[in-house]
Amino acid sequence: MTNTRATGDEGRDVSAQGVTVAGMTVLSRISGLVRDVVLAHVLGAGGVADTFFLAFRIPNFFRRLFAEGAFAQAFVPVLGEYRQRGNHAALRAFVAAMAGNLGLALLALTVLGVAGAWGLAAVFMHGLLDDPERFELGVELTRIVFPYAAFISLAAFAGAVLNAANRYAVPAFTPVLLNIALIAAALWAAGVAPGAPFAAGYALAWGVLAAGAAQLLFQLPAVARIGLLTMPRPNWRHAGARQVGRLLAPAVFAASAGQINALVGAVLASHVGPGGPSWLYYADRLMELPIGIVAIALGTVLLPNLSRLYSAGEPAKFNATLDWGMRTGLLLSVPATAALALLAYPLVTTLFLRGATDAFDAKMISAALCAFVVGLVPLVLVKIAQPGYFARQDTATPFKFALVNVAVNIAFGLATFRWLGHIGLALATSVAAVVHASLLIGGLVKAGHYRPTRRLARATATTLLGTAVMSAVLWFAVPDDAWWLDADLWHRIGALALTVVGGGVVYAVTVAIAGIRPHDLLHRL
Repeated sequence: MTNTRATGDEGRDVSAQGVTVAGMTVLSRISGLVRDVVLAHVLGAGGVADTFFLAFRIPNFFRRLFAEGAFAQAFVPVLGEYRQRGNHAALRAFVAAMAGNLGLALLALTVLGVAGAWGLAAVFMHGLLDDPERFELGVELTRIVFPYAAFISLAAFAGAVLNAANRYAVPAFTPVLLNIALIAAALWAAGVAPGAPFAAGYALAWGVLAAGAAQLLFQLPAVARIGLLTMPRPNWRHAGARQVGRLLAPAVFAASAGQINALVGAVLASHVGPGGPSWLYYADRLMELPIGIVAIALGTVLLPNLSRLYSAGEPAKFNATLDWGMRTGLLLSVPATAALALLAYPLVTTLFLRGATDAFDAKMISAALCAFVVGLVPLVLVKIAQPGYFARQDTATPFKFALVNVAVNIAFGLATFRWLGHIGLALATSVAAVVHASLLIGGLVKAGHYRPTRRLARATATTLLGTAVMSAVLWFAVPDDAWWLDADLWHRIGALALTVVGGGVVYAVTVAIAGIRPHDLLHRL
């Protein structure tokens, strides 16, 4: 590897920020994994589990539209401009206007969502209409959890303010609070009303709502410490607010394509039959582990830094930072893809095969996971490439690509779910991700905003070599499916831990021998 430092201190800053976010995200994902193990034990798959997961997707979908997936992408570049000007009073006025505008919009959305819970359930749980008892439960759970969209959107707004000020730890830790709340709710329901799944559904719904409020309140002291905790003052005519508004409409769709695809899959899964939504949920949660650690961490730090470099007129550093993101994303996501595919059944049986989850559920979840991992690398690259557009306040181009993404997902899902069931829906998400990543990266290269470097080519080759060696070792070392099904829990845990650690060591040693070391990623762009 070359010893040339492409961007000096800024490179170290971006990589250090990425480590901070990744570290907190690891904690969040581990707590999320514990949460899902508890939910699988208490709820299993099918019945109330399907209904709760479908209801929970509704506020999460609107959260992504209003906050993490779109609002932040339009808001952060404009916020970066205000920070560059060095006028703190103007910065506070902008934040106050955006907080007021967002708050009013979310209040209106919440009122409409709660009042229209039956209609939302009819759309997003269409497959449950023939089951009046479960559908009515879905309506009631939707009514309880929908205000979570407002709380978590405001929490995401606070997180965007903190990220723009290079404060990453608090926003990255915040999701842990949701996991704690759901674990507590599930355990409470299991202890107070054992064998009463409807009670568990209601407990989890109230846990979601409480977690939303906690996630918002948790971040406010950190916002106050940077001097940007202001009284919301709605102002639709504020110049900065109008600039965000112009960027927001296409960004809503562009940044939320993945969530739209997941939601389409959930709606179709409600027609697959009992268990379909739950199988997809558990498989998706396992795939979200590497995506959350790698893609979310990289996307979070890339957007504010790329925005700053673009505003400062430094295209070389802009390219180097984006190239660093691509290299790091591939180095971590390619082996994760191979490991998840080879260890799908061992992971599912170890984590979920107990309580209300049986062997058939485990087989269905692992099959969905294998279909999902086809799109893992493309999904990571999407999260890395999108900031290259949003940082330049270009939301129109990603919007067009997102349209193609969603169209491919819907077409492939409709074409396959009747004969492949939930597996076809997972595969549709992956195929759409491949198309989406290709369009985004190709668009950046074609427009001259990104030129892949030789270091990317060498890192890619090294990553593929390390993954091939790791995969060969895992292929011969991992016991067959029958062993994982018959072994007791502690033997499964021991074998899985040994396999994961061993595979990771083999990969790390291989890429280190080939010339890539942590020092190259953490200190050099």
